[in-house]
Amino acid sequence: MYPFVPEELGDEFDLDQVLQYGSIPVVWCEENRKDVLKSYVNLYLREEIRLEALVRNLPGFTRFLPIVALFHARSINVTAIARDSQVPASIVKGFVEVLEDTLIASRLSGYEARLRVRERTNPKFYFVDPGLVRTLKGQFGPVGIEERGALFEGWIYTLLLTYRDTRGLFETIHYWAPMNSRTEVDFLIHRGTECVAIEVKSSKIYNQRLLTGLRAIDGLPGLVRRVLVYGGDTDYRTDDGIDIWSVRRFSENLSNDQLWF
Repeated sequence: MYPFVPEELGDEFDLDQVLQYGSIPVVWCEENRKDVLKSYVNLYLREEIRLEALVRNLPGFTRFLPIVALFHARSINVTAIARDSQVPASIVKGFVEVLEDTLIASRLSGYEARLRVRERTNPKFYFVDPGLVRTLKGQFGPVGIEERGALFEGWIYTLLLTYRDTRGLFETIHYWAPMNSRTEVDFLIHRGTECVAIEVKSSKIYNQRLLTGLRAIDGLPGLVRRVLVYGGDTDYRTDDGIDIWSVRRFSENLSNDQLWF
């Protein structure tokens, strides 16, 4: 089961609370979310991993978890994780597969559009819920500025996966990034021959610098809409046709299948 989405939470939806504690049903419905999150992670280790014997090296897996959490919303570096968790790289690869098999995390591949330049294809790694990421890192207080961007991006990714898997609103999802460049579009979703490019920024203030990736991807065959989802409350549309949406506007359009015009 995916975490709750804004459509399900209605007036209870609070982005700050979701980024701080996540929205896994068993956690969201409890008053003391911090303690429930701790118990949830411990239960996962005990029940899913030890009792089902999904990994043979439970101490190594326990060391691996807080380190892999640092790679949330980033390209995963198996060598670095292996070094810091003192586990062989081949075993780390198996640990990552366990997280995917148990639906705790997933990897997102880069899209090879060959749009004037070569693109990066190394997969990015996402946990399914921001509360899990913060618990594994031992962070429980208000979300800091330095972590907000990755948590927000990961939450939008889970939101997209939820509607893809439960309603079939689109078929595939990738990220897009030219090689040897800091330019990137966080998500590119395809339905048939058409696609929508989505950039995610946690900033509450809109400015033109947030649109670099969306402008770089203009001209991609089949591209029907470019969307910036940001942390502010006001919706805009630029002169070159890019939609700037608040979280509420984006989640409403996604749930109503209105991303495709």
